[in-house]
Order: sequence, then structure tokens, then C-alpha cells
Amino acid sequence: MKDLSEYSELVSEHELFSFLYDRVITKEISTFSQLKTFAEPIIRDKRCHPVIMRIFELIKKLNWGFFSGISPLTHRILWAELVITDKLFPEAGDMKRTLSISNLYIGMLDIHGYTKFCQDSRKNLSMLHTLDRSINNEIRQLCTQCHAVCQRERGDEIVLVAASATDALTGVLAILDYFGKTNTIKDPNINTQRSGDAKILPVFKISAGITGGNTSSPLIITEQGNLAGFLLNSGARLQTRANELSPKESRIMVTKQVFMNYQKENAVEKCAIFRTNAVYFFDTGLIEFKGVQLPSMEVVFKPEERYKEKISEDLLKLFSSIKENLWEQRIYQDMMELLSKTSKLMPKYKVSLPKPILGLKEVDNDTFVKLCNLGLRNYLQDEDFSAATDMLHDLITIIETNPSFDKLILDYLKGVAERYDLLLTSYRNTVDRELDDKADQIFSGNHYKTWLAAKNAVSIYEKLKVIGRKSKEITGKKALWFNLIKKYSEEMEFKLYSGKK
Repeated sequence: MKDLSEYSELVSEHELFSFLYDRVITKEISTFSQLKTFAEPIIRDKRCHPVIMRIFELIKKLNWGFFSGISPLTHRILWAELVITDKLFPEAGDMKRTLSISNLYIGMLDIHGYTKFCQDSRKNLSMLHTLDRSINNEIRQLCTQCHAVCQRERGDEIVLVAASATDALTGVLAILDYFGKTNTIKDPNINTQRSGDAKILPVFKISAGITGGNTSSPLIITEQGNLAGFLLNSGARLQTRANELSPKESRIMVTKQVFMNYQKENAVEKCAIFRTNAVYFFDTGLIEFKGVQLPSMEVVFKPEERYKEKISEDLLKLFSSIKENLWEQRIYQDMMELLSKTSKLMPKYKVSLPKPILGLKEVDNDTFVKLCNLGLRNYLQDEDFSAATDMLHDLITIIETNPSFDKLILDYLKGVAERYDLLLTSYRNTVDRELDDKADQIFSGNHYKTWLAAKNAVSIYEKLKVIGRKSKEITGKKALWFNLIKKYSEEMEFKLYSGKK
């Protein structure tokens, strides 16, 4: 058969399929509407309809890319959002290429420790193949159970697309359960257990970002069936933020729009996650991304982190004070109250400090609270703003040694400390000038004499040290310097770092 006009009852289905197959492979036909137009002379013969549907499946495989595996049976809602269904062939249609619809959600996931796993498995390539099969087969099947579709990108990244906030969140949590060997979603219809060789794979942590549900953030499907647009980029930004906050543990960040749509979707018909109260949405403020501010929330799914429900109002109060630039008093007070309450509610801890702080070598929950109270007293009662600012840095040091302390709060603490630091030099210089002018009033008797002696001694001592360091009487300075370089050679190695840890 060389032309469609040769089609007759004598032409077999196989011959017709081969004829149309050649037109699809050569890109003469790349959409279902083109197929229907080309085959219009024979479509009235229902005998050719099975062949038309087989050719449609071929068109999907070759041209739908990311969405080549969807169908109205496996992804009913997603199909309705993405496909212009044909009236004569309701299980076929054309992919929409520009999507400005609210019911579309993107999940960006990143596997922690993937690079190290690849390095450790370089002499055991079967482990790499097992992980590859798990992502390409079991994870895809898992997403289908969640009414979503996913695809692997750049080795350790997974992109997930769903038609509802509930499906997107369920899909991401299911992937976390699969890799982490946990059972967060507790849905009997979704099997997150590993099978076959995948059982021997180690536990992996996942960082994820979910965005969507907003018509102002369109998604473009390219001619190759790939995804593009701001929606994809904002999902990647949320995932990066999740990775920054938890570089070694699993974490999910979502936009506030995703949270609100999730609440609406479950107002009547509740999903398993909603029914079991498996997650809590923790407001984490604004993330700025290429000039756009995204209101973000963390999906708290670990039982040991549910204490965040009780500090949510304190964090929102801090956000409000920062937004209104209440630096005179409220921001410091709100920051300390948030830190104190967090330490009281979070699981018990005791950390050893890299250097003593106010004579302390170890800090636990209660000690941390006392330090916060001391900082508040310095700021509010004693008006010792210098000591109060120093306390912020002491608390940063403590939190940085405590892996269980929430890194979002640490980020805000650092930001507050940096802003107060801008004032500190001018503040101290002004106070010190006034101290010099009024020293005879501030100190009395022998204290004033001691003040004068110490002031002169410090000034002279610092000047003499500068002169003395240049003296040729001090021998072996070059040898000392070079020996120290050798001693600390490993610490002095310099490497520019790019990417995530």
C-alpha cells in the first residue's frame, strides 16, 4: 500500500498500520488532528479504528515526552486538564502546548546523597542499575497510583506533575515514603513498599518543592514534550530552599497557594493524608525569586517536628514586626521569644560548644532559654544594646552546633543579627566617646585612677607590639611562618565550591 486511496477490505490492519507508521516516523504526522485529517477518507470504516488508536499511541510515545504515559483511564483529571479530547475517539486527542490553568501543580524533588552513592557504587554497578530501575519503573508506577506523572531529570532530580494540590502532595510524600522506608501517607490504595532488588538500596532523604494552582504562572509544553516556564522554575527554587534548610534530612516546601487549594479540595472529600492529620503546614514567610516573592510554607510530616504548630503564631509575629521595620524593640523581643519557646518545645538536646559562652561549655534546652532571657534583660531593662547584640551571635553559635534546631529560625536570627551589627560600631564609638568625657563622673576614687592607668597602658601596649614585631632581635620569624604553613597545610587548601553539599 503506497497511497491511502488503495485502502480496501483486502488491506490488512497490519499493512494499514505500517503505512501510517511510516508517516509518523518521518514527522509527516505528529498530532492526532493531523492523523485524522490524513485518514479522513477511511475513518468511516470502523475496521480501521483500532489501527488509528495504535497510531495515536505511537504519536504519544514520540511527541508527548513528559506526558507520553498518561491516559484517560490512569490519569483521568490530568488528562482532562492537558488534552483536547477528540469527539469521535474519546480516548485520543491533542496535547495542549500552553497551559494557563489553575489546576496544575509541579513538584521538584532532589535525592540527597546521590553523588556519594554513585561514588560508593562505582565498583558495584548493579546497585546503580537497581536505583535507575527503581526511579524509572517503581517511582513512575507509584506516581500513577497518586494520579500524577513523573520523570527523572539530570540524575538525582525528579519532576512530578499533578492536576490537584492533593495529588501533588500525595505523590511527593509517597516518593519520600518509598526512599525513606517510612509510612507517612497511610493510604491502603497506594503501595510505597520497595520490591525486588530495590529492597537492598539504602535509605535516601529527599528535598522537594511544590508550586502551582495559579493562572498567572503558565506552563509551556515544548514540541519535544518537555516542560518550561516560571512554574517549573519556581518549583525548583522551592526545592533549593528546602535543600538549604535541610541538607541532610527530608523536607518539603510549598507555596501558600498550594496549601490553600489543598484545604479547599479536602473540605468535602478528604484524602488519607487529611483524614489522619499526617501533615502540618508551617508558614515560613516569603522567598524572593528573580524579583518575585513567593509566600512559602513547610510541610511538616515528622512527628518529632510537630512542635512547630505551637510556635507558628510566634514566627508570624516576628514576620509582621520585620515587615513593619519595628527594629527599636519589637523585632529583638519577638526574636528572643521565638527562640525561647522553640527551645522549650523541641525534643531534648545538649550540645558541646566550640568555645565557652559566658563560662558555659555545654548548653541544653533550659540553659538556652536562660540565655534568651538574659539577652532580653540586656535589651529591655539594662539598655545594654552592645551586650544584647553579642548575645544574638552567641545564640547563632549554639544553634549552629545543634543539628536538631530548625534552620529557618537560624536564618532569621542571622538576618536580625546582621541588621543590628550595622548599628553596633557607631553605637559603641559614640558610647565610648561619652565614656571618655564622663569617666570622672562614672568612676570614683581608686576606680578612676585604675581607669586612667588601664587606658594608657592598653594604648601604649598596642603601639609597642606593632614596633616590636618588626624588630630584628626576634629571630626565626620566617622559619616560624613557614613551619606553620606546613603544619596547617590541609586546612589551608583552597577550593572553590559549586553546587549543593
